[in-house]
Amino acid sequence: MPVLQETRVSVALAPAKPVGLADLGVPLDDATVVKKGRVHEFHQLLAEGAIGRRFQDLKVIAIKTTEAGLAGAKVFVQFEAFGDNTAAVGPAGTFEATFFAGERVLATVASSDLFLPYASFWYANRFVFALPLADFDAADRMAFIATPAEVRIV
Repeated sequence: MPVLQETRVSVALAPAKPVGLADLGVPLDDATVVKKGRVHEFHQLLAEGAIGRRFQDLKVIAIKTTEAGLAGAKVFVQFEAFGDNTAAVGPAGTFEATFFAGERVLATVASSDLFLPYASFWYANRFVFALPLADFDAADRMAFIATPAEVRIV
């Protein structure tokens, strides 16, 4: 059975203005801090080297704000995934996100199943994770790790 190989891509996180966040429902105040990063496209290869899945427009939006009097930090990970002539055997696949301050690992979070119900079509995916405030403050990049998954060739 063909298997998608683990694929890693690094996303630099830079301070950003708190604009364009309306569709995320972010409660904005004077203390809101935003970090953003983006990767336009990358591929997850099959064991024999062919492209098995494509990822496009990976956006990472990290937000520290106050809600109901409590400070908190959340990270939104958004992207489109394409099944490039492969269909999932079981769950469509998962990813991990590891946050770094320089080379120091701060936190790792894992996703649930990707939304990729059929091969050969682009699907939007959006995930949100809580991040400790100290990790938000220190984070300067995130590693997106598409994990291995069995697929069928369509």
